[in-house]
Amino acid sequence: LHGGPSIPSEYLYPMVEHVSPNRSIVFFDQLGCGKSSMPGDINAYSIEKAVDDLEVVLKNLGIRRFHLYGHSYGGILAFEYIKRVAEREANHEHGNKKGCLSVVLSSAPFSIQMVEEETEALLDDLRKSDNDASTLDERFRIKHQCRTKYMPAPLVDAFKHAGTVWKDTSVIQDYVATVPSEQASNMCPALAMRGEHDFVSEKCIAEWRGVFNHDRVEVRTLEGCSHHGLLERGTLYGEILNEFFSKHDQ
Repeated sequence: LHGGPSIPSEYLYPMVEHVSPNRSIVFFDQLGCGKSSMPGDINAYSIEKAVDDLEVVLKNLGIRRFHLYGHSYGGILAFEYIKRVAEREANHEHGNKKGCLSVVLSSAPFSIQMVEEETEALLDDLRKSDNDASTLDERFRIKHQCRTKYMPAPLVDAFKHAGTVWKDTSVIQDYVATVPSEQASNMCPALAMRGEHDFVSEKCIAEWRGVFNHDRVEVRTLEGCSHHGLLERGTLYGEILNEFFSKHDQ
């Protein structure tokens, strides 16, 4: 699940090079960006409707056992999906064992307000060191978004095909992850990860532990990376994913 909202999947395609070739990977562009349609009515979009779309994709493709990966905003969708399933299957003996085996929340903010406040603080630090507004976005990109000399081609392509209707964190500014109902079945194991220099802070990632109804939540920090660890240290990123998925294949 890609981020944004409305930054399509192209920047995640390099995952194919780093995740075990024995695994099939399904990418899809969420409504409003990339290869999907882009309704002009903003009421066509919401986190809940995006989770509805995910369920439709899984059903239509006949996917019954899978690991779910979400980057940035995509991690929010991933969490909301497994939370929905856990609440829906509260009275089912087998819970979600036949569905989602694990979930990865990669650079996914637990709270939009929290990450926005922390981002503004990082921007203030950059302004203090150099008040040239014309270079601020690129300096922020190099330090906290993608620490490469030039923006990687997959990310350039994704921004080129980004949505224009329902976009940026302004449309989800009130989002804060919450715990499932007490009656919910156990959610699948989770990995919450971020880059060492990510604008999604260590605290914003660690808070995920408190909204799962179990203690099987791993938290990892990728040394030398920022928000796009896959594009910065792809081999390391793949190793972490492969290890986590293998651990929870059964």
